Order: sequence, then structure tokens, then C-alpha cells
Amino acid sequence: MSIDIVGTGSALPRTSVGNEDLAKIVDTSNEWIYSRTGILERRLIREETLTELAAAAARDALAEAKIASADIDLILCATLEGDYIVPSLACTVQAALGARCPAMDIGAACTGFLYGLDVAAAYLAAGKAQTVLLIGAEYLSRFIDFEDRSTCVLFGDGAGAVVLTAGTGLRHLELWAEGKAETLFIPASHQKPYIHMNGQEVFKFAVTTVLANIRQALQKAGLAPEDVAFFLLHQANGRIIDEVQNRLHVPPERMPRNLDRNGNVSAACLPILLDEMNRSQSLKTGDTLLLAAFGGGLTSGVAILDWKK
Repeated sequence: MSIDIVGTGSALPRTSVGNEDLAKIVDTSNEWIYSRTGILERRLIREETLTELAAAAARDALAEAKIASADIDLILCATLEGDYIVPSLACTVQAALGARCPAMDIGAACTGFLYGLDVAAAYLAAGKAQTVLLIGAEYLSRFIDFEDRSTCVLFGDGAGAVVLTAGTGLRHLELWAEGKAETLFIPASHQKPYIHMNGQEVFKFAVTTVLANIRQALQKAGLAPEDVAFFLLHQANGRIIDEVQNRLHVPPERMPRNLDRNGNVSAACLPILLDEMNRSQSLKTGDTLLLAAFGGGLTSGVAILDWKK
């Protein structure tokens, strides 16, 4: 038994912060940011709560799937942290939706959506659920030091969601972890809870690990890069995507990106990008998609699925 995606949704904060806005508060410029990251703007939570964004994305996904909240068997939220330490974001979303089912958060940083996909697949295969709501939602701006130009320009906030049912769409899914806190971490809350990142090490890990993971996944699935309609990569940095794209010899139109508008939204990147492609009718029934991500932990993962909608 495998799984199918039967609905997608996403929600972004109303406040957009462009590179020129950041240049007013830190020593940087639009040219410096864009040339190094490929980012022009990002959305930051200023008026909403993360629960509101996650619930809005979930409602859109449920509406497309034509599934009522009462029929959800499991809610999974991939996130660094919800609006509270306790209760979990999954529980506050459950309340907002009026659902009555188990709900839990998954912490795997930017790879969290793929970790959630694996958990959902296991529940569906075991018959413990028939319908799973999987959300990636992040409020990264609260962890940003806006005096650190190397990190404050990278991240944004937002949420994406998918509704999953038993099916035949998932062809391969594999996850990895390499415990290495010093490369990318956020200290405990009693300290200054800002993102600390060794940019060069993250770049090296991302390119080498993602390439190795993608090639391994393709080999195990019996596929070549040309068999994949679209490669959806974690939207961390344009230069990382460029490097992977060039080494796989994939044309840019088959490796879509939205980080120019959204920045790095961690676990929400992949479901937001997937929803954008779905809503723009870029995806056709039978398209093979490869999703790849990497993040703090260090974690990484690849999923290959056939689009069934």
C-alpha cells in the first residue's frame, strides 16, 4: 500500500519584507542579498498567528480534497515550534479546524515535511488511518537576529498542507540524519534563541548530500533524471539549487523555485511550492515528482511520487 496526495493548500503572512527594507536596518543591499541567495522578498508574521496560517492552509487542502475536518484520522505538523511550547501546533490546528483525531508535531527542521510524509505513509499502510492531514508551518522570523546580515536575509514565515489517503502514488521515500548541532542550531529559549549557521558548511552539506540522496533514490526507484517531470528542492538558497540543477543536467523549468518571493520557510517550503504548482495547473496526472530537502540536525530526505490528481 502507498499513498496519494488528494488536496493541497498554503497560506502566507500579509506582510512582505523586501531586500531594500532589510537594507534600512542592517548593512546589506538588494544586490548583495540577491546575488548570494536568489531572494528578493520574504513574508513575515506580524498580524497573524502560526496556528491561523497552518489552519488556513489546511482548510484549502481539505476543500480541494472534498474532505471534512471530522473525517481526518491524524494531523501531523512539521515545525520548529508552534505558538506554544505546549500544546503542540498540531493540537492548536486541530482545535481551529474542529477535528477530533490524534495530533502531533514533527521536528526535523527543513526536512520535516518529508519526515511527516514518511510517518503518514506508515499510519496509512498499517491501517491506523485512512485520511492524514500533513502541514508544514514555520514562524522563523522570531528566531532571527536582525543585526546578523548573514542569516536575517534568508528566512520567511508561512504554511503549506497536503491531504493524504491510501493509494499508489508514493514510489520511494528515504530519510537520513547526521547528528551535527554546530553546523546549524538555535540555542535553548533561556539564551538568545537566534539561528546560528555556518554558511559554508551548510552549502557543502546541502550540495553533496542532496546530490547523493537524489542519485541514490533514483537508482533505487529504477529512474533516470529525465524520467522526473519536476524536481522540487528545499528552497534554501538559489546557488544551492543552481549547483544541483547543473550537476544533474536538469533544465531550470523542471526545477521550479519560489524562494525569490518567500525565502527559506523551512518545513513549509515543499508543501507551499507543491500547492503553487498544483493551483497553477503546472502538474499533470501521471507526472513523476522528486522532492528533496535538507536541514538542521543535520537531516535530509528524498521522496519520489506520481501525481495522481
